[in-house]
Amino acid sequence: MAASDGREAIEAYVHQLSNQATRENALLELSKKRENFPELAPYLWYSFGTIAALLQEIVSIYPLLSPPALTAHASNRVCNALALLQCVASHPETRGLFLQGGYPALDVNFG
Repeated sequence: MAASDGREAIEAYVHQLSNQATRENALLELSKKRENFPELAPYLWYSFGTIAALLQEIVSIYPLLSPPALTAHASNRVCNALALLQCVASHPETRGLFLQGGYPALDVNFG
């Protein structure tokens, strides 16, 4: 696979995160490819709605924790979302932004 093909695939998977119908496969594929694509974190960070989608995946499993009803399928899905957030949190370009909590598309003024 050529580098441009890999980049195009990554961009397509990042775009698919915003659609719940395609999110699960995108989570899986991006999680598998995160070590081989060093610039994945900025793609995730700067793509509209992506961080919100990852946070939605994490929040969605909370009702399954008590009483314990978390399935292996749901666990794998949320682990993939967490792995992508870890990618963002550990990248030099996005680490500081992530730690400051300035999540794109979540910066809402309630005042």
